[in-house]
Amino acid sequence: MLDFPPLKGKRMKIGWDLAVGAAILIGALGLRAVDPLPLQTLRNLTFDSYQRLKPRAYDPSIPVVIATIDEKSLDKFGQWPWSRTTLAQITDRLTELGAAAIAFDIIFAEPDRTSPIAIASNLPADSKYDSARAQLAALPDPDADFAAALARSPSVLAFAYSDDAALSADPSIEFPYGFSIIGTAEENYVAGKVQGAPFAILPLPALMQAAHGMGEVHAGDPDADGLIRRVPLAVAVGNKLYPTLAGDALRVGVGGQTAQVKVTRDGFIDRMRVGEAIVPVNDRGELLLYDTGVVAKRYVSLGDLFDADFDAARITGHLVLIGTTVEGLKDIRATPLAPVMPGVEIHAQILEQIISNHYLTRSYDADQIEQYYLAGFGVVLLFFLYRRSAIAGTLVLVGALVVSIGASWWQFAEKGNLFDPIYPGLAAVVMFSSGTVINYLRVEKEKRNVRTAMARYLSPVLADQVSQHPEQLKLGGELRELTLMFTDIRGFTHISESLDPQALTTLMNSFLTPMTRVIQDHEGFIDKYIGDCIMAFWNAPIDVPSHAQKAILAAFDMRAELTRINAMLRENAEKEDRAEVELRIGIGLNSGICCVGNMGSEQRLEYSVLGDTVNIASRLESLSPAYGVDLVIGEETASGAAEFALLELDRVRVKGKVLPIRIYTGLGDRTVAATQEFQQLHDAQSRLLAHYRAKEWDQAEAALAQCRTLAPALLHGLYELYEKRIAHYRIDPPPANWDGVYEAKTKAG
Repeated sequence: MLDFPPLKGKRMKIGWDLAVGAAILIGALGLRAVDPLPLQTLRNLTFDSYQRLKPRAYDPSIPVVIATIDEKSLDKFGQWPWSRTTLAQITDRLTELGAAAIAFDIIFAEPDRTSPIAIASNLPADSKYDSARAQLAALPDPDADFAAALARSPSVLAFAYSDDAALSADPSIEFPYGFSIIGTAEENYVAGKVQGAPFAILPLPALMQAAHGMGEVHAGDPDADGLIRRVPLAVAVGNKLYPTLAGDALRVGVGGQTAQVKVTRDGFIDRMRVGEAIVPVNDRGELLLYDTGVVAKRYVSLGDLFDADFDAARITGHLVLIGTTVEGLKDIRATPLAPVMPGVEIHAQILEQIISNHYLTRSYDADQIEQYYLAGFGVVLLFFLYRRSAIAGTLVLVGALVVSIGASWWQFAEKGNLFDPIYPGLAAVVMFSSGTVINYLRVEKEKRNVRTAMARYLSPVLADQVSQHPEQLKLGGELRELTLMFTDIRGFTHISESLDPQALTTLMNSFLTPMTRVIQDHEGFIDKYIGDCIMAFWNAPIDVPSHAQKAILAAFDMRAELTRINAMLRENAEKEDRAEVELRIGIGLNSGICCVGNMGSEQRLEYSVLGDTVNIASRLESLSPAYGVDLVIGEETASGAAEFALLELDRVRVKGKVLPIRIYTGLGDRTVAATQEFQQLHDAQSRLLAHYRAKEWDQAEAALAQCRTLAPALLHGLYELYEKRIAHYRIDPPPANWDGVYEAKTKAG
C-alpha cells in the first residue's frame, strides 16, 4: 500500500547531521543485536571493573574450606603422588573431624604406583625374586584401602570430559547420582546446549563405586581475554548431563540424592536446584563468578590435619575441597580479580556463592532492556537534534549517562544484577556528536518524495503530473466518480497445487508484471494485489478524463497480453519438457461514486477506495465464468464508452442488492464497433435478449442460432448458457411476473 506524506507546511530539507545520527542509532541497535566479540569484551571489562570496585567479601563463616596439597604437606607425606593408603588416612581424618563432604579436585584414573602389586610387577623376571613377589602380593592393596575410606566418608571424586576416546576406557559414565530433568525437553537434547565432550576420563572403577558423589573438574572455559567469568554447574558427556565438582559436593554435603535441572521447551537450562538452593544459572548451566580474588584464609594445609592442636572447627560441618597449590602441580586459572588462581579455589567460590545466596546475575532480558534503553535514549537525542537545541540536548545526554551508569552500579551493588551502561552511552555520544541541527527525517523535496512514493502505483505520466501538481493529491477521504477493475486468474487453486513455490512465484511475476504495466499505461492506479487478483481504479488520485474508456481499453490490452503470456509459458514448458500451464482470467469493471483517500489508523495509512461500486466490481469479476466470458462490464462503465464494441450480457441482481443492473462484455474499440460484422452481431444479440425476456423461446432460439454464426469464439460459452436456460424454461417456465433478471445467489454468481 501507498502511505502518502503530508502535504502541508513549508518544504523542509533533510538535515544530514540528523540523518547521520539516526543511521548511527540504527547501526548501533543492529550491532548490539549481533553482539560481536568486541562488544562482549567491552561489557566484560565493565563488569570486571564493578567487581574490582566492590568485590565479594570473603565470609569465613561460610562452611567451605580448601584442604590444600602444599609444601608443608609434601614435607610431611612425601613427594606427590602420595600412596592411596595415605589418602585413605587423610579421608578418614577429615571424616573424623566432621567434614560434611570431601571433594577431591584430583582424578584417580590410574592404580597406585606405590602399591605392592605395582612394585612386584617391576621386579626382574628372575626366580630369585619369586619370594619377594609372593610377599608383596600378600600385602594390603592401597587402592582397596582408599576405596574403603571413600565408602565410609561423604566423598566426592572428580572426572573430566574429553574428546579423546583413547583416554577413557568407557565412553559412558555409569553412576547412581546425577540430575533430575524437569521439563519437556529430553536430556540428550539439553546436553547439546552445555559444555562437554563425547568421552570422559574416569576414576578407577573400585574408587568410583565406593564414592558417594562424582563431579566434573572443569572450572569453565575462559573468555577471549583468558579470564574465567562463568563456571558450569552442569556438563555433558555424550548425551547425558552430569554435575561439576562444586555442585555434587554441595549435593553430598546436604544429603541429597539428586540435583534438579529445569529446562525450557527448546532444551535450554532455566534454573538448577541443589538441596534447598535455587541456583540462577544461565541457559548453558553456567554460574557467573562473583570473585573475591585469592584468599589465604580459605585454605588449610593437609600437613596440619594430624597435629594435636589442629582446630577441628575448620573442618566440622564444612564442604572440604582437596586440591593442590604447589608450583608445578596446581591448576592455574585467571579471574577478574586474580591473574593467578588455583582451579580448586574457583570451585570453592562457587560453593560460597550458592550457600550464601550471593550471586551475580544477568537476566535473560538484559540484552533487550539495554537495546530498549538505547533506542529510547537515541530517539530523545534525535528530537533535540531536530529542534536545534544543542545545549538542552547536551544536558539530556550528560544526565542520561549519569543516570544509566548510576542505575547500573546500583543494580550491581545492591542486587547483583548486571546491566551494561557503557555501550548505550558510547553509542549515544557518537550519535549526538555527529549532528547538531535541523530536520528529523523530513522530506528533501516534496515533489521528489511524492514522485518516488507514487512511482510504483501510477504510470510515469501520472507520476509526473502528481509531482508537478501535488495540490491535486487531496489527503483524507473524498467522494469521486471512479472506474474500478478486479482481475483474477481462473483455477488458480489448482494451478498453485501443481507447482512448487519457486515455480509458482515465477509464474505470478510473469503474470502480474505485464498486467500491471498495461494498467499503468492506461493511467490506472494499482490499489493492491490480493493473491492472484489485481485491484485497480481510474480517476484518482488525480483526474483521468474518459476513465471508463481507458479502463475498458486496458482490459482489451490485458486480453491481448494474456495471449502473449500463454505463448511464452507454452514455449518455456516445451523447452523444459514439463506440463504446460495455461492462464485464463476474468475481469470485472464498474463505475460510480466512491470514497477514496488515505484510510487506516494513526499507525498506518494506505491510499485506497471504499464504496458499493467497489463491491459490485468484485461481484462482476466473479460472474465472468458463469457467462463464459473473460470481461464483465457494469452498466455505468458501459455508458461511459457507448461508442465501443460492447454487447449486453444480461440483467442481474447481485447478492446483497435489490435493484438489477445490466452487464456487458467488450469485443473492441470504436474501430471494431464500426464494422458490419459487429453491427450484425449486436442486432442479433439485442433480439436474443428481447425474446428471452419476453419468454418467446422459439424466437429466442432463432436469434441465438444467428448469434452463434456471427460471434467470435470467446462468446461460445455465453450462448451455451442461454441455450441451457431456454431449455430449462421450456420445461419449468418462469413465473408470470418474471422480469428476465437473473438472480446471482452467491458472490460468485
